[in-house]
Amino acid sequence: MAVYTEVSFDEVAAFIQALDLGHLHSVRGIASGIENTNYFVDTGAGAYVLTLFERLTFGELPFYLHLMQHLAARNLPVPDPVANRKGEILHTLQGRPAALVNRLTGASVATPTDEQCRSVGEFLARMHLAGRDYPRHQVNPRGLDWWCDVVPVVGPLVSDEQRTLLASELAFQQALTGSERYGQLPKGPVHADLFRDNALFDGGRLTGVLDFYFAGCDALLFDIAVCLNDWCVDPATGRPQDALTAAFLGGYESIRKLLSCERSMLPEMQRAGAFRFWLSRLWDKHLPREAKLLTAHDPGHFERLLRGLRERTATS
Repeated sequence: MAVYTEVSFDEVAAFIQALDLGHLHSVRGIASGIENTNYFVDTGAGAYVLTLFERLTFGELPFYLHLMQHLAARNLPVPDPVANRKGEILHTLQGRPAALVNRLTGASVATPTDEQCRSVGEFLARMHLAGRDYPRHQVNPRGLDWWCDVVPVVGPLVSDEQRTLLASELAFQQALTGSERYGQLPKGPVHADLFRDNALFDGGRLTGVLDFYFAGCDALLFDIAVCLNDWCVDPATGRPQDALTAAFLGGYESIRKLLSCERSMLPEMQRAGAFRFWLSRLWDKHLPREAKLLTAHDPGHFERLLRGLRERTATS
């Protein structure tokens, strides 16, 4: 989340009034994240988050917004988009696509406990099961096709050693995705960005999962791998933390059992997850966008993580 587009109090007040949410009390920009413009909005009807989409189009957004609505209707703790009198959940503000969702309670955690990792695993499995009857389809927007587009762009901007790593890992992932083993993996809607800052807790209880705007249809195992790479590693070294990993996978499998093909491919899919986020952080570092409030991320963390995963899969 960030602030690229500034909106006035009066503009938001008119927007809120059209949604029958009472009088506007306050509007505050949100600095965390990097993709969209976000504001905390407090009205007479409650607390909300307003998002103006800076990259996603009117044609792309229904997949994300209706997925959130689909999951919320199945009692998963996700933001539920507010509809207007016509039942529409995709709106317009300053000529941009916009959405308003209820603000969930709780706070993110920097150092998760076993209990919190288990809760995230349970949530992810519930989401994967709930997504089975979601009728819309959209490929993972930051999947293999995007990687193929980005590597030639960021390659000239990094060191020779990094450029070699980019090319090597892309070739590995292309071969993996085209393999018969990969074809056996269950597919469906995935969050694809469920990091610690996208989950809210009240103690050990998971109260919300945020930011579905990188969601898409992909191998469910990719979603698991992305989570393991963030929730269950030592941030300083990228080394896996066995207790957290066991808690996360235990929580997931208490809801949905992994298939044997998923178990065997998990280390390779963790490489895919690390590669995806190394690429996106390289892109944001070398090709940044201007924003009034912006928090960027260090690509070095996922480079270290990817190198460690490559070493472990090479020796396993």
